[in-house]
Amino acid sequence: MAVILIAFVFALIWLLRHYLSLITSHFSLIFDAIVIFYCLAGTTLIREVREVFLALDRSLEEGRAQVARIVGRDTSELSAQEVRTAALETLAENLSDGVIAPLFWLVLLGTPGMLAYKMVNTLDSMIGYRTERYKDFGCWAAHIDDIANYIPARLTALLMILPSLFTYHLSLFTFVRKYGRNHASPNSGYPEAALAGILNCRFGGPHYYFGQLFDKPYIGDNDRELTTADMEKAVRVNRTAEVLMVVVVLLITFFLPIR
Repeated sequence: MAVILIAFVFALIWLLRHYLSLITSHFSLIFDAIVIFYCLAGTTLIREVREVFLALDRSLEEGRAQVARIVGRDTSELSAQEVRTAALETLAENLSDGVIAPLFWLVLLGTPGMLAYKMVNTLDSMIGYRTERYKDFGCWAAHIDDIANYIPARLTALLMILPSLFTYHLSLFTFVRKYGRNHASPNSGYPEAALAGILNCRFGGPHYYFGQLFDKPYIGDNDRELTTADMEKAVRVNRTAEVLMVVVVLLITFFLPIR
């Protein structure tokens, strides 16, 4: 069923774009611009992450409630440190899922591929869990998402650490290689490891999803207190990676126009 939904979205958008281009090329360009605008989700999550830290400054309960808007785990028993960690983990993961991967598939398969990827990612977010309820249908969505994000997740980590190489030299590459696989997902650990290495902190650990405990390995070993300054640094890392990816896309499309 997941494969059918993804294929349907790709075919529908391809046909729609094709018929628009038959009317005039301007219509297809406008359509592409609208799709690209709505498929990129970097700014929205940055705003949400900032709201988590602001809410946490007011009270732990408000912080828990705010972070529950952007994570799938049970937040009712999280400590202040765990709330901050959850927000920053999501920020790193969403850089891949919400910006880098959509642009990657845009270059590869045009706007039909970009929207098909968003369907993959949406299905994984909704049902891609190893729980009793979702294990049959959801596992397909999770496997497809793993394939679709394999290259983008590693590209995201690379874009995150490139500007920091002057400070950290090659140690960040070593850190990402060591901890990138310390995640239930074969992909999410790489951008999270990149951010954990840049911030010199620790992500991961056990969490509850839908009432079930998932014992995730740790990413990094410096269990220090996270601060608002760390959040602002993480936002700068995300923004820089986004700009680098846009530059890459523009360079590629200059020599090889997007379909």
